[in-house]
Amino acid sequence: MAEEIINGFSSLSREEKAKLVTLSLARPEKLMKLFDFSLYQAEDMQKQFLDLSENTIASYHLPYSVAPNVMVDGKVYHVPMVTEESSVVAAAAYSAKFWAQRGGFIVENISTVKLGHVYFLWNENPMDLTSNWPFLRFVLLEKVKPLTKSMEERGGGIVSLELENLTYSVPNLFRINAEFDTVDSMGANFINTCLEEIAVELKRYYSAGEDKGKKEALHVVMSILSNYVDGCTVTVSAQCRIAELNGVEKGLTGAELAQKIKAGFDIARVDVYRATTHNKGIMNGVDAVLLATGNDFRAAEAGAHAFAARTGRYASLSTCTVEENVFKISLTMPLAVGTVGGITNLHPLAKASLELLGRPSASQLMAIVASVGLASNFAAVKNLVTTGIQRGHMKMHLSNILASLGVDNAARERAMAYFKERTVSYSAVKEFLDQK
Repeated sequence: MAEEIINGFSSLSREEKAKLVTLSLARPEKLMKLFDFSLYQAEDMQKQFLDLSENTIASYHLPYSVAPNVMVDGKVYHVPMVTEESSVVAAAAYSAKFWAQRGGFIVENISTVKLGHVYFLWNENPMDLTSNWPFLRFVLLEKVKPLTKSMEERGGGIVSLELENLTYSVPNLFRINAEFDTVDSMGANFINTCLEEIAVELKRYYSAGEDKGKKEALHVVMSILSNYVDGCTVTVSAQCRIAELNGVEKGLTGAELAQKIKAGFDIARVDVYRATTHNKGIMNGVDAVLLATGNDFRAAEAGAHAFAARTGRYASLSTCTVEENVFKISLTMPLAVGTVGGITNLHPLAKASLELLGRPSASQLMAIVASVGLASNFAAVKNLVTTGIQRGHMKMHLSNILASLGVDNAARERAMAYFKERTVSYSAVKEFLDQK
């Protein structure tokens, strides 16, 4: 590992950066070849990809899979998923088909309001600020009209602008709450640009004109969107008659299976340890679709977990009910996505993903993503309360172990058959192969 501080790294070419970071290795040429091989060979696509991020020297590949048969409001989608965890795709695909045969996923509610804030300190009498707010709101909205014109023409823009007094928590702190509708775009750049313009006008207003004397009264702290989009949520559900669960799990009636699954969901409502992993199972599916479509899975993760703790206690995002002989699962979560702009317009596979989905609107993509999340969740809980989670996981893990050992097809088939009903571990697989 190099010990010297590197200056001017970002100004170097990709090749120069790669050579510099591999200099201290015993065989840098081997890694250089791997870096080169990982990139698109077509020059135009390679340049486009390298420009997506800073200091890019290679492409890190993840499997691009498809979960077929995801039925949402009667329409069937074959959903692209990007994840290295093979059991995630298998679980989503199983669950999608299971529910497609029982009516599919239903969208119960979608809201699309996104949030942003301007935080500032007000060092004078709060009444001077709040009493002037109706006029100040008008001034601020007028100032950002050139920025919002295009979005308004597409049906979006600033939905509301309100002032909130937060001095009860931090001395002198106020917050401007801005609500946005960004239509089919994720809208992060649009929102942040508007917020920063509002902050500039706010400072200008209190340093000029009729309020010159208030220049020192106001100090803007920051302007930023929030990834806690509790006004941009989606609710999806799936349900069937309990009789339709008969024969699904060997040795269990439909009623018994329904109660077992419900118990699994109920535990996640009250136990934070289980709720965390329960929600991770939802996000397994959600993140994989977001990655495939070029959306921000990090923002979705942050917002989902904040939403799960909105009552002051962290709980599951999904629920299960068994009432009047109907088994129902549902999921409500915040989810801000885009189908135009950003990476969705630049990454070739992100564009391909949206084409495979029929070029959905942002609202439609929200429903698809949430449905895959609920599908993943259902499959995981069902396995947990019946056969256990490891059976499916280890079947996939066995395939990965065999790949790492470089076995031929004949040895792979023998190992898959041998471990069908046996516990899988690296040492057990190695021992089995060594004996043959």
